[in-house]
Amino acid sequence: MVKVGIIGCGYWGPNLIRNLFELPDADVLLCCDLVDSRLKQLKSKYPTLQTTANYKDLLNSSIDAVLIATPAETHYRFAKEFLLAGKHVFVEKPLTFNVAEAEELVDISNKSGKILMVGHTFEYNPAVNKIKECIDNGELGQIYYISSRRLNLGIIRSDINVLWNLAPHDISIIIYLLGTMPEFVEAWGASFLQKNIEDVVFLNLTFPGNIRAHVHVSWLDPHKVRETVIVGSKKMIVYNELNIEEQVKIYDKGVDKVGVNGSDADIYKEMQLNLRSGDLVVPKIKFSEPLRNECQHFIDCVKENRNPLTDGENGLRVVKVLDAAQRSLKNKNTTV
Repeated sequence: MVKVGIIGCGYWGPNLIRNLFELPDADVLLCCDLVDSRLKQLKSKYPTLQTTANYKDLLNSSIDAVLIATPAETHYRFAKEFLLAGKHVFVEKPLTFNVAEAEELVDISNKSGKILMVGHTFEYNPAVNKIKECIDNGELGQIYYISSRRLNLGIIRSDINVLWNLAPHDISIIIYLLGTMPEFVEAWGASFLQKNIEDVVFLNLTFPGNIRAHVHVSWLDPHKVRETVIVGSKKMIVYNELNIEEQVKIYDKGVDKVGVNGSDADIYKEMQLNLRSGDLVVPKIKFSEPLRNECQHFIDCVKENRNPLTDGENGLRVVKVLDAAQRSLKNKNTTV
């Protein structure tokens, strides 16, 4: 049984608590928040849960691990303190707000032998795992580009911009799917509602092999959109997070290069391009809640002392891309 505590019981913390309470090998002992009404509500729902407004009560407790769901600017400080106190740490995205702090947390985790795991939930989503399988087994052929949109009207934050709020999801998904880091990053955006806090951002990523990725995130769109398109030389995939019944659609569509009169198809003047449109396949994917999978993975890693899928290095990679994108934003779409 892994004894756990949670810091931050606002928007996301209660979702972590719900899942942890339903795991047979997690013993949820303590939760911490500065808002008393939140603690009372959780206490009424989970009578055995101990509550506190002082996070040091968790530091000094017998818990094995802590889950941090506080505002992003506090992640580094809390994660560092708990790692140094000998606790395993799960921290929501983004890991930190700069590369140096993320690197320090990874170093502390490695030296202390304590797990540092980052909440990149989509890497525990069966639909995303299916797409990864299709890419890795060559079903899509050569990957040309990935396009991702994460849009809605609100929730509008005042502590971070939309890049750091929403794009970590898409960046983690794309790096996971391609298994590599981008070589170049370009970003541009605008602050329409609050000064110096971008509420819409367009992000371009160039990966090895000239694979391109485009990410559009916004708090100011009339439609809620959660969609990723992966285009390959053989097939294409559309992943619609909001369509639970048909999250993944595989299109046998593409453009074939055909040589003229038996010539090499790669010779420009003797090549024609033929459009191909085959079957649409909706694979059967057994749904399981990604957050539940993520929480179980964390508990398993603590019990078995093994490295998580989304470990500190994973979180660091995403922070590096976010940091590069932020620098590009500030320098008017400069390539970083």
